[in-house]
Amino acid sequence: MHPTAAATWAADDTLTAIYLDEYRPLVRLAASLVHDVPTAEDVVQDTFIAVQSSWRRLRDRDKALPYLRFSVVNRSLSVLRHRAVVDKNAPRYLPEEPSAEAGAITMLERSVVIDALRDLPARQREALVLRYYADLSEAEIAEAMGISKGAVKTHAARGIAALKSVLEPEGFTPGQRR
Repeated sequence: MHPTAAATWAADDTLTAIYLDEYRPLVRLAASLVHDVPTAEDVVQDTFIAVQSSWRRLRDRDKALPYLRFSVVNRSLSVLRHRAVVDKNAPRYLPEEPSAEAGAITMLERSVVIDALRDLPARQREALVLRYYADLSEAEIAEAMGISKGAVKTHAARGIAALKSVLEPEGFTPGQRR
């Protein structure tokens, strides 16, 4: 077997296994950042294609999943940046009519927790979503976000403190009777 064919075979097998196990968690991760499931699915699909096509450059095959997570986060942020540019340059004279998807998302966004989470700075939100929604360890979060474990702890602690200040009434702690 030709070496290139062997590398392609290994990439296909490894990425297929990762796809079967991690596709949904990766889509949830992307959806929590881009707030849109179809876009999140596109982000994840594009990421798998990009990783498969550059498989030979991946030095440590065991890092394929963390690399995929890192790429999903980066592609999601690119989508958000693109949306910001499009929104900024959109014609102002068109009436804004919400789509069916926007209506569905609006219903989901009524949750107090989601609203509070959206108000957090991006890095704090990313750290909390990766920790509590994607259930990643601090080391995995650090790798996915491209920052140190200490920075992950700082972003997560600040994010939790900000959420507590919004979600808990002043002077009230969980489990306390009134």
